[in-house]
Formats: sequence, structure tokens, C-alpha cells
Amino acid sequence: MKCDELLQALSDYVDGDVDPAVCDEFEAHLAGCNPCQIVVDNVRKTIALFKAGEPYPLPEEFQRRLHASLRARWQRRFGT
Repeated sequence: MKCDELLQALSDYVDGDVDPAVCDEFEAHLAGCNPCQIVVDNVRKTIALFKAGEPYPLPEEFQRRLHASLRARWQRRFGT
């Protein structure tokens, strides 16, 4: 399995919806590919944080810039 194949199967792998043979290839690839290990680890951590359901407060300045950016995109797209 190559990195691009792993990335294509990542969602199914994390959800547990991968054929066992593909799962074996996936894990064999992960054993020898540090960049893919990092990607999979980050996806797992993201899912765990999401499932925990605990809100993470954004720093005020970041939140202000995010809202401004979203407003600007909305206005460009919908003109309102």
C-alpha cells in the first residue's frame, strides 16, 4: 500500500469499515511510514476530541478574525 492509497482508505479505516485484508495492508504501511502514522494519529485525536463534546474556547483575537473572515466570504457569495 502506498501513502495515497492509505489516505483514500483512511476514513473507512478509522470508522472500522475496512475489509480485514485492506486493514492488514494499512497497518503494515503504518508500521513503516512515519508521515502516515502522524496523519492517522491526528485523525484519531480529532475524533476523540469531537466525541468528548467539550467546547474549546478560542482566543478572542482569533475568534474576531474568524468571524470577520466568515462574514466577508458570506457577503462575497450571497451579497448580503
